[in-house]
Amino acid sequence: MHLVSGYENRRARIEIVPLIDVVFLLLVFFIYAMLSMTVYRGLRVSLPHATGETENMETLIIAIGADNTLWVDESPVSLSEAVALAKARVTDEAQPVLISGDRTADLGLAIELLSALREAGVESVSFQVKVDQ
Repeated sequence: MHLVSGYENRRARIEIVPLIDVVFLLLVFFIYAMLSMTVYRGLRVSLPHATGETENMETLIIAIGADNTLWVDESPVSLSEAVALAKARVTDEAQPVLISGDRTADLGLAIELLSALREAGVESVSFQVKVDQ
């Protein structure tokens, strides 16, 4: 006896639901990977500790290395060049300036830089520190 169930006449088909699940998982993974990446431009310095609020805005970072060299955008500059770059960016883009100094750098150089920036008309200047949690 031969029974006809209709199963023999079914065509092959591709299930889309598991494929959509995998695509969404990949999408979530890539979004998470992009958001967790941080872009660090500049010189690695050992920051001093302080308390305060963090700022999330586009800034010009002037780094002072442990050997008292000034760095702007990953290139060493002199004090006058750093001040000129900061003045140009502040007048063009109204960008605040952030002084990121190594813990072992001389305080005198940081004060000279701050004074030169103020004399050049750069009013929005702050020091980068490591915030204690």
